[in-house]
Amino acid sequence: MSPMLAATETSTIVIRDIGGGAEMRAVEELQKEVWGLPDLDVVPLSHLVAAKVAGGTLLGAFDRETLVGFAYGFVSYEHGTVAHHSHMLAVKPAFRNFNLGHKLKLAQRERVLTQGITVMTWTFDPLQSLNAYFNFNKLGVVSDRYFINFYGEEAASFLHRNGTDRLWVTWLLTSAAIVDGRLNRTDPALEFERVIPLVQLGVDESPRRHGLAEALSHEQASIEIPSDINALERQSRELAFEWREATRWAFTEALAAGYLVVDFYRQSRGDQRLGIYLLSRGKRLADFV
Repeated sequence: MSPMLAATETSTIVIRDIGGGAEMRAVEELQKEVWGLPDLDVVPLSHLVAAKVAGGTLLGAFDRETLVGFAYGFVSYEHGTVAHHSHMLAVKPAFRNFNLGHKLKLAQRERVLTQGITVMTWTFDPLQSLNAYFNFNKLGVVSDRYFINFYGEEAASFLHRNGTDRLWVTWLLTSAAIVDGRLNRTDPALEFERVIPLVQLGVDESPRRHGLAEALSHEQASIEIPSDINALERQSRELAFEWREATRWAFTEALAAGYLVVDFYRQSRGDQRLGIYLLSRGKRLADFV
């Protein structure tokens, strides 16, 4: 029986606060398992203890007594207000069919709201389409910041072989228009042929750039990405790096021109699967409250 099947049949998973040294040591080990981090780059027990006492969140998904996922964040200060930065979210591979990432995020939201904090932020790699769909489509984040090599050009994790560019996303925890609507969402139809992409997926899986003047001439723009950048990178690291450079250019130019990243869709074009970011001009983060 495969580990995935065994987990599906036998799990009795609960989400609760992580406490005690043994459970925090399990958080250290899960960081190594999921991201391949060396000891030097693991967030250690001593830090987790202090951050939790200082108002941070440390939530675990437990299959009986075994930690199979966790969410960790700390209090932050952004745009002149107190916020919460969700620094880590990890789930064991064999348990990723339980929607645990979503459950952990909602539990984290509830903890943060009880503190009177209404803004949560985090970062993710914008080339990872599954994370993009989860963040924008399921949770309803928005983004107005792009960081080039946020963790440096050569990070320790095996997931960071193509640089560490990140979108900084904001989750407005009390926004009825975004959060409540997305948590009960069915995908609306969107006519993407009316939106000009800054970067488009070519028939050969390569990125095709459009001119800035044309792509940024309307209230909406888009950026396409491959449906599975990890598989593409296994085939060709050079092509994966082309996607990093092209999307880096597209995001930085669009955000500098006053656009926000407001949504993400999964689409088909013939036999190709792709992801599409939707960007809107003339809006501010405050407009989504």
